[in-house]
Amino acid sequence: MPTHSFFWNCIANNYAKQPVADEMSYQKKLDHTEQYLSSDTRMLEFGCGTGSTATYHAPKVKHVHATDFSSKMLQIAKEKADRANVTNISFEQTQLLDLKSPDGSWDVVLGMSILHLLHDWQAHIAKVFELLKPGGVFVTSTACIGDMGTRFKLFAPLFKVLPFMPSVQVFSQKALKESLENAGFSIEYEWCPGPNKAVFMVARKPEEHDANVK
Repeated sequence: MPTHSFFWNCIANNYAKQPVADEMSYQKKLDHTEQYLSSDTRMLEFGCGTGSTATYHAPKVKHVHATDFSSKMLQIAKEKADRANVTNISFEQTQLLDLKSPDGSWDVVLGMSILHLLHDWQAHIAKVFELLKPGGVFVTSTACIGDMGTRFKLFAPLFKVLPFMPSVQVFSQKALKESLENAGFSIEYEWCPGPNKAVFMVARKPEEHDANVK
């Protein structure tokens, strides 16, 4: 478990109390994601945080497996699901790269506000591709700091030198898109609500995957 899980455990309670910064954009992302869900859908969310997104989508799908490396975040997520009387969510404290799940197990994978916090974000994209069934989709909302203002780019490296802080990766929307395509995905939907906002993408794994495509 990475050392910066300590950071997320420490801030979990306050994080859970904070309102969504851009409620309108968040709701649009939820609504668009629903287009890819059905009562037969098996959905995986990594970096689920306090579970708001997983709990919201759970009634529309067969099952949600929500993971995070912060035990405190998961505790809050479980309590949130219980309060909502949602019973088709399972929770696991793990990183995606350590997830014991067979390849081709999931119809939909969510990675919301998480890729830019992962040092090996491109490896996570490759892992998502493996975990998805042919024709499955990866839904992600990502802060592409490489396209943001100077203060965001200057602030990100500070996290690397501060103890217990999460890493923050600086890459552009173009680089994110290229990484998804290099992994074998086709970009089905791409939307950014405005300057300095997270980019929302839906990427699909082909129905027939060419094993030579990397």
